[in-house]
Amino acid sequence: MISDTSAAAPRMVKKIAIFCGSNTGLGDAFKDAAAHLGATLARRGIGIVYGGTHKGLMGILADAALAKGGHVHGVITRRLFEKDHLHPTLSLHEIVDGMRARKERMLTLADACIALPGGIGTTEEFMEAWTLNQLGDVDKPVGLLNVGGYFDAFMAFVDTMIAQRFLPAEHRAGIALAPDADGLIDQLLVFQKPTVAKWL
Repeated sequence: MISDTSAAAPRMVKKIAIFCGSNTGLGDAFKDAAAHLGATLARRGIGIVYGGTHKGLMGILADAALAKGGHVHGVITRRLFEKDHLHPTLSLHEIVDGMRARKERMLTLADACIALPGGIGTTEEFMEAWTLNQLGDVDKPVGLLNVGGYFDAFMAFVDTMIAQRFLPAEHRAGIALAPDADGLIDQLLVFQKPTVAKWL
């Protein structure tokens, strides 16, 4: 978690890339969190960039934002588009040739990234964005919406990387972490990425 944001100047964050499950997960907590995040981003005037489908948490997120007048930009792969997975009422959508192109395009469009709970695709998308920030290829803060402690085990694994000297401790602060949408967005708006070297 970010330790001190009091001196940071606010960032210009107009669009956030959202990575999340194409399934809904167990129970209602993840669905409720996706809907609340979509509505919160719409209320705060922040657009969403996401994978473009109507499936799972992705569809719930988009529906909630659109219902509140938010702007939702879908970037969907051609294969999924041809399977009729495109959300039908997006503000804007585009079709790309594959997952690699989708990730690149989403990160290009966004000013920051948030991961909701999800599976291996969500994790891979988030990890790539965090890695590119760590390497200095981008300056687009990343955050985890830690619904019901979903990412606690992931952060414990990050701590193992640090303990085993594969990751400088300062880079743990390269991830914003909060259980609620407004708290996480607030962190991203004042985020200052670690400036220590990657190498130990």
